[in-house]
Amino acid sequence: MSNHTHTELFTLRDWLRFAVSRFNEAGLFFGHGTHNAYDEAAWLILSALHLPQNSLENFLDAVVTSAERKHLAHLIERRVTERIPTAYLVREAWLGEFSFYVDERVIVPRSFIAELLAEQLAPWVEIPEEIASAADICTGSGCLAVLAALAFPNAEVDAIDISDDALAVARRNISDYGLDDRVHPIESDMLTALQGRRYDLILCNPPYVNAPSMDALPVEYRHEPQIALASGADGLDHVRILLREAPAHLEGNGLLVVEIGHNRDVLEAAYPDLPFTWLEVSAGDGFVFLLSREQLNLFQ
Repeated sequence: MSNHTHTELFTLRDWLRFAVSRFNEAGLFFGHGTHNAYDEAAWLILSALHLPQNSLENFLDAVVTSAERKHLAHLIERRVTERIPTAYLVREAWLGEFSFYVDERVIVPRSFIAELLAEQLAPWVEIPEEIASAADICTGSGCLAVLAALAFPNAEVDAIDISDDALAVARRNISDYGLDDRVHPIESDMLTALQGRRYDLILCNPPYVNAPSMDALPVEYRHEPQIALASGADGLDHVRILLREAPAHLEGNGLLVVEIGHNRDVLEAAYPDLPFTWLEVSAGDGFVFLLSREQLNLFQ
């Protein structure tokens, strides 16, 4: 972008219009927290200017300083030319009302399990205060571990990831939410380092992209750690491990809640006897399943 452009765009409204035009013109892919160029532009601009996300109307006619213009121009250009997700450019991602620090060491949080935690997993968890222990496997940025600790105020939560880099980000988010005493980062390949540990609740939003889909991912996703996306030929490698090993780590009436992307048909074909409960989320009922320890044990 030429310096000339900065001098023509004065207000936040000007920059919003310019960003939307650039994003649409470039044919960007939106899959990391927004679904269209307008929402993406608003998020990038408000975040870059350190303004609250819901404050756009208040500031549309505010003048952007020359230093801020340079910064915005730089971010918009990188979003367009390098296809870097906005979350990485502004170092934050949102799950509902909650904001988390993110960078390229972790996948950008986008989990339907967050919606279920906002409702404390009702009606499956009857008394949230009675959940004493939970594990978030493949925690990444730590977002679901944090949300689980907020949903279940008496729970000790283990935040588990194979990546030491990811856990460094998780530690930052755990500290930001003041949860260092209740949320414990653990480096482990799935459940391997958890011998002897049992939980009332195991959550997992694992890698679940199958091989053909990995090959076809938009450029935006190439900026994410591929280890956090790919799960073998059919996208079920990580889920198979969970179904096999979770029962040994669940308390008697424990629950397993797993997100599986678009793999419902493949999963049900692979496990025709498992009585999956499919949980209703904003996108429908094909993305998150629940099984009790009892149900898992019946089909071991």
